[in-house]
Amino acid sequence: MKDTARHTVTEDAQGFALGVFLCAIALQFLTHAGLITGQTAGVAVIISYLTGWSFGVVFFVINLPFYLLAWLRLGPQFTAKSLISVTALSGLTLIIPDHITFAQLSTPLAAIIFGALTGVGLLVIFRHNGSLGGLGVVALIVQDKTGFRAGYVQLCADAVIFSVALFLFPLATVLWSLLGAVVINLIIAINHRRDRYVAT
Repeated sequence: MKDTARHTVTEDAQGFALGVFLCAIALQFLTHAGLITGQTAGVAVIISYLTGWSFGVVFFVINLPFYLLAWLRLGPQFTAKSLISVTALSGLTLIIPDHITFAQLSTPLAAIIFGALTGVGLLVIFRHNGSLGGLGVVALIVQDKTGFRAGYVQLCADAVIFSVALFLFPLATVLWSLLGAVVINLIIAINHRRDRYVAT
């Protein structure tokens, strides 16, 4: 039986807090290992590495154009939730590095942990009718309009980003980073099914 009950404000707040927190922690594993990722966050990470600018600021700015698309195609509620999530993630990535350090972290494990935490975090945010903006908005629109899974849409976008990354970073860095991206997108592709979970 489908659960058609709407999420309460409290449930949404808990969902976004959990999802954003998991993604923010995941980014600490990613950047500590010097890895990259896909989607809009991946573009922000790459720019941050190349310029020294703060990831949080770059991520927030890159997402601005996508809010218009989200407003037109997914509605003001989705757009507002996405804006809140992006702003919260940008803020947390400025704060968390002062409170966490790694004495030892292998690159393969960092990639897997990043992928798992981010995949679950995004799944929670999606199920509360939000996103972390950017290409995630495009992926959700494609899934709703065509039925082509959001995770697979994001995987295609990641392929482009990682192809460009091959010209900017060592091959090993790109390959381990790709592992993390695959983990993320498989989690979303397998678990984000609106026909199974329809609460909004």
